[in-house]
Amino acid sequence: MAEIESYYPDILKEVRDFQGLAVGENPEMELIYNAVEDVLDQQFISTAKNYGVARLEKIVGIASKATDTLEERRFRLLAKYNEDVPYTVPKLNELLTTLCGAGGYVLEINNGDFTLKVKVALTSKKNKDAVSELLERVAPMNMLLGVELMYNQWHMVTGLTWGSAKSIMWKDLREEVINVG
Repeated sequence: MAEIESYYPDILKEVRDFQGLAVGENPEMELIYNAVEDVLDQQFISTAKNYGVARLEKIVGIASKATDTLEERRFRLLAKYNEDVPYTVPKLNELLTTLCGAGGYVLEINNGDFTLKVKVALTSKKNKDAVSELLERVAPMNMLLGVELMYNQWHMVTGLTWGSAKSIMWKDLREEVINVG
């Protein structure tokens, strides 16, 4: 935020009365700038805080859970706003990429059996329910839907030594994001 003195003509910058006026007005101007910035932030899902997210959830009819984080609530809003019927495979891939990120999911469609399965990466496992709700809204009614987690597989953890792996439970090796470095 620019100080109010920067807007004064050069001749007034040296006047003590205007210098005193600036000392009193600068905090008020900072409050105004912050309020305007906050209003702008609340209009967009990616920058909205609790108030803006709650307002958008009310508009689209989403009830958040008490345990949801702000990011999970934003994710659910993005899922709702990004759905677009009619259903096409490229559009579904676009929606899933927006929600889960590139490589954050695997889409399996079997037209012969009328099944559609999405495997969600472990990094997005809290968003599994939101992906499931999205599929319920945009997928054809004659398809059987399935949403699963993409669990760790052996080749993903082969970089771990037995010494470093002994402190990790088998369940965690399979179901938690493991950083093998």
